[in-house]
Amino acid sequence: MKGVERVKICEVGPRDGLQNESALLPTADKIAYIDLLSRSGLAMIETTSFVSPRAVPALADADEVMRGIRKEPGVTYLALVPNARGFARARASGTNGIAVFTAASESFVRRNIGMTIEESLATFAPLVKEARAEGLFVRGYLSTAFGCPFEGKVAIEAVLHLSERLSDLGLDELSIGDTIGVAYPEQVAELTERLQSTLPIERIAMHFHDTQGRALANIAAAFTLGVRIFDSSSGGLGGCPYAPGASGNVATEEVLRHFARLGVETGIGLAAIERATAFLLPRLGKGPAA
Repeated sequence: MKGVERVKICEVGPRDGLQNESALLPTADKIAYIDLLSRSGLAMIETTSFVSPRAVPALADADEVMRGIRKEPGVTYLALVPNARGFARARASGTNGIAVFTAASESFVRRNIGMTIEESLATFAPLVKEARAEGLFVRGYLSTAFGCPFEGKVAIEAVLHLSERLSDLGLDELSIGDTIGVAYPEQVAELTERLQSTLPIERIAMHFHDTQGRALANIAAAFTLGVRIFDSSSGGLGGCPYAPGASGNVATEEVLRHFARLGVETGIGLAAIERATAFLLPRLGKGPAA
């Protein structure tokens, strides 16, 4: 008998969700929020980012957060690391997974991390090698894969080329980002089909923003072609301080409901995610999630 389909959700609320919020959440509240998420059945939580506090003030307490959370067995707690200094901080804080970042458009990478695409790859290569040697999970992000707020359309050939370059670094997983929420299902299907000549489908994740209300349709297109890893943010929080017009990530609650309707297993308790969202939103001065 054919087994039940299953997908993996990477919860990005604590990092991607909070980095764009004007309200600075106290460290204790961040820890409590992540601990609530940890009890939901999630296998991966993007916990924080070890960037310069000047660049992203909302995540200035990355060290305290990573040390303070209750790390549940079997959960990967990702930390975004932009450089060797960030990697050293992440490692000292006890993270068991790192994430490295670049984009398919030069303008976006320059504004986001102050490097060219080539410089970002050169910076990350030794970090990935060292992380793998230490047994850490390593994830890569390729942003603006479907469109850039500064350059507009992004050539699919550029995305494929960079996906191959990133894969060659030795990543466990590569998340392809629709950073400003402009992708269409047909575009997602084309890229997903072509990506499979670059890296195995089981290592491809998709990260959709719901700027134009197409995130679930884009998830469905990628799922149909074999993608089984998706990023989402509890309560639909998120955006990007370097991407004008980027609204929130697709809500984890909506993704869970979507897959439940299809009979696809996630291993995640919807009620537990809703409790985490209900805890967080009032502390950000926001109303209840839809």
